[in-house]
Amino acid sequence: MGPIYTMQRIVSFTIFTLIGFSLYGQTNRLGSWNILHLRYPLNSKWTLFTEGQLRSLRFYANFHYHEWTGGVIYRPNRQVALTLAIGDYDTYREGGSFVKPKNNDEFRIWPQFTFTQEIGRVRLEHRYRSEQRFTLNGFRLRFRSRVGIQVPLNTKEMKAGTVFLSASNELFFTNKPTYFERNRLLLLCGKRFSDALTAHIGYVHQFDYRINDETGRGFLQVAIQYELKKT
Repeated sequence: MGPIYTMQRIVSFTIFTLIGFSLYGQTNRLGSWNILHLRYPLNSKWTLFTEGQLRSLRFYANFHYHEWTGGVIYRPNRQVALTLAIGDYDTYREGGSFVKPKNNDEFRIWPQFTFTQEIGRVRLEHRYRSEQRFTLNGFRLRFRSRVGIQVPLNTKEMKAGTVFLSASNELFFTNKPTYFERNRLLLLCGKRFSDALTAHIGYVHQFDYRINDETGRGFLQVAIQYELKKT
């Protein structure tokens, strides 16, 4: 059994595990979390991006949340990325799809700092975000800290054709007691199909200490990232 065979077994196990989450969600309370992320590089340092998300509390039923975000990313070097973004984030009540009145209708501005480290083929990510939130209940501040790891399986580095595993955990804090608000764990398997297209499927487990917008639970996440090229 060589390393390629071992990697194939790992990928197969991951895919079947995620499919199991999907089948489980059809009869239980696993929700769906869908992401479309588009990027347009202006040059080697500056990139424009936009992202849309659609989430449901049942398996592709009882849609309760959607958002759009747009912004700019500045990369002074390979390890550091600085992001500034704005967006609209809408959360609806439980009991159906887009049930009104809304739990939250929010406009958000957020700067973000991301630092990455590469140890062999393993990529570590540290991400810090400060959110200025204009909500139905007034202005709020929130701070987010995420640590993640990404491991390519069939290549030594991320490139076209790479299959990868990734995991991250994110903590959410506010500036008011009790300060801690949410924990979000993500496990996923993905593939970089080309230099422009990357997709993944994964499982999100979200725990809310203070439920004031989105309900915390498990979600099957499907995401597509596409980078537009200059013609």
